[in-house]
Amino acid sequence: MSALRFPNLPPSEPQGSDLLAQERAKTSFSVHELSTFLYGEIYLENQERLMAIIENEPAFDKSNRYFRGRTERFAAALRKDHAIVKLAQKHKWTPDVFIQAEQLIDEPGPFGLHRGMFMPTLASQGTEEQIEKFLKPAQRYEIIGCYAQTELGHGSNVQGIETTATYIPETDEFEIHTPHLTACKWWIGGLGKAANHAVVMARLITSGKDHGPHAFVVPIRSMEDHTLLPGVMAGDIGPKMGYNTTDNGCMWFDHYRVPRISLLAKFSSIKPGSGEYIKPPNAKLSYGTMVLVRASLVGAARQGIAKAATIATRYSAIRRQFVDKDAPKKLDNHVIETPVLDYSMQQYRLFPIIAAAYAFFLTSKEMMRLYHLNMKNMASGDFSLLADVHASSSGLKSLTTTMAAAGIEECRRACGGHGFSTFSGLPLLLQDYVPNVTWEGDNYILTQQTGRYLFKSFRELVAKRNSGKLNASQVNNPTLAYMNTYLENPQLKCPATSAAQFHNPEIQLAAFGHRAASLVAQIVHALDVEKRTWNSMLVDIYNVSVAHCQFILAQNFILGIRGEMSQPDGGIDPAKSLTPGAKEALKDLSDLFAMHTIHRQPGEFLTSGYLEAKHISMLGEAIMELMANKIRPNAVGFVDAFAFPDYLLNSAIGAFDGRAYERYTEMATREPLNQTEVVEGYEQYIKPFTNPKGLRGHTLQARL
Repeated sequence: MSALRFPNLPPSEPQGSDLLAQERAKTSFSVHELSTFLYGEIYLENQERLMAIIENEPAFDKSNRYFRGRTERFAAALRKDHAIVKLAQKHKWTPDVFIQAEQLIDEPGPFGLHRGMFMPTLASQGTEEQIEKFLKPAQRYEIIGCYAQTELGHGSNVQGIETTATYIPETDEFEIHTPHLTACKWWIGGLGKAANHAVVMARLITSGKDHGPHAFVVPIRSMEDHTLLPGVMAGDIGPKMGYNTTDNGCMWFDHYRVPRISLLAKFSSIKPGSGEYIKPPNAKLSYGTMVLVRASLVGAARQGIAKAATIATRYSAIRRQFVDKDAPKKLDNHVIETPVLDYSMQQYRLFPIIAAAYAFFLTSKEMMRLYHLNMKNMASGDFSLLADVHASSSGLKSLTTTMAAAGIEECRRACGGHGFSTFSGLPLLLQDYVPNVTWEGDNYILTQQTGRYLFKSFRELVAKRNSGKLNASQVNNPTLAYMNTYLENPQLKCPATSAAQFHNPEIQLAAFGHRAASLVAQIVHALDVEKRTWNSMLVDIYNVSVAHCQFILAQNFILGIRGEMSQPDGGIDPAKSLTPGAKEALKDLSDLFAMHTIHRQPGEFLTSGYLEAKHISMLGEAIMELMANKIRPNAVGFVDAFAFPDYLLNSAIGAFDGRAYERYTEMATREPLNQTEVVEGYEQYIKPFTNPKGLRGHTLQARL
């Protein structure tokens, strides 16, 4: 029994539950309607059914999550991953429902990379024979895999990895070998303790020729007793800043032999005996898994930033601090402190984060649609979408994960001292989210891929225009469209003459497009005419990737509200059934996202020539008016529409009912240090100073 007991007293008036009820009464739209717009009815119905299962499964209990050490957390995560697989088999969950259940349980686990990277790689790069041999057992969890690409000395530079896979024609095998310390596989999720197989990226060498990195399916642990196989050395790399429920591991090989079928050969292969290398029909065919993961990370960004915004916004609505002398609030004729959410600075910190979360929601849907469309096209030999999807997924992964990590931290800080407590749910959310900015491509390195695509597209567009061979059908994607608009009128000026005119989405998109195209044109000129080196332009290249991806986010937000987004199944866009109130509320968020993005970094918009200094002042005026009069009354409704159950948030201060202080103090009673009144170690480390003879305390009490 806990030695700590808080007094049975209510918080001072007004109660948090009453304050949130008042906030919800001001909402100008149906929260359920917005939730349906974001997720669809089926998703919300599944969530209700899943929560009934999840909250009754002991393996998913979160009550002690914040008190466990790493060893305990990993053991609990292993139990959790086992339980979710068994439940999925029992209830025959589809892959989408399984992913939804994982998101609700919300804890990384040792099987995460098995589902997230190992199986998708097998599915996209394996032959029919390899799918039978490896993928189908993996789907039944008879094989548990990981994706071993990153090495101790190489991460983002995949072409620089050092692990070798040399073909041995005499035995029709590959010899996997780690030639240097820097070639040790490192950071591999699930490798440390759980996986018995790995997709290993290694340099394919045959007949003395190096064909670069290829994927091999490699057994690494015994299927009998899970011990490492001879020639394989592996283990866990130790504690990290976050993600400590996943066993990120290291591995190296000592001339380890695997059969030829280990080479994933859907696109490239080796002829048995001769060792002749058969090239893939397109060098970028293996990009499919990479694009899928990066597109998925945009979706993960929306989840992370939306959870943080929900906690911070609800808490800011019930947390009261200071009295606004210009507009004091009263309760029963008594002046009371002002809810933090009423302060304009708090609104400026939080409301753009809410808007960004909605922008991410819409863009993640579009990225997954494009991914599936591209995979379908490539299967029929059409690679026309690949370059654009790859470039956009790279830049968007970089931008959205950077914004999400910064947004989560801003939300944590916006909760003041209580945001520093693990019980808020924000520190662990931040720790487990932060790796997203580095894995699957460092966020600064990735932008070079986006830049290369933009520069190539610009050069080709200019060449077609100069030759008179450009027609409307060739400007067939948003990137070429904004570049072409810029080339038609590089001196285009913003027509806005008042703050209100910046609510016009056409002006917003023109600003983003003109700025991005202007940056592309400047960099191409610097590279091609001034002969600047690529290295000297890296900062500019990063900036142009950000500009391009901000254009994509703004455009998807605007088109998504209008109901002009293509649907993956050819169905009706959910935006078309939005009521006017819901559509207007979403338009307010879209306006805030676009205007705030411009206002926060006006330099490039000004130097592009589209905006003038007076426009920046207008934008500031429009933003403050929008936040105070339109966003503020709907703020709690906007985060409620994310439809996160309290179980998922696991936050003392961000729960739906607003009982922040009651939950906070209740969580404190479960702190292991509070299970005894006198701390272990008192006798050895405190008593020798404060009560060396065992009498001083009694003497002092007698004097008092």
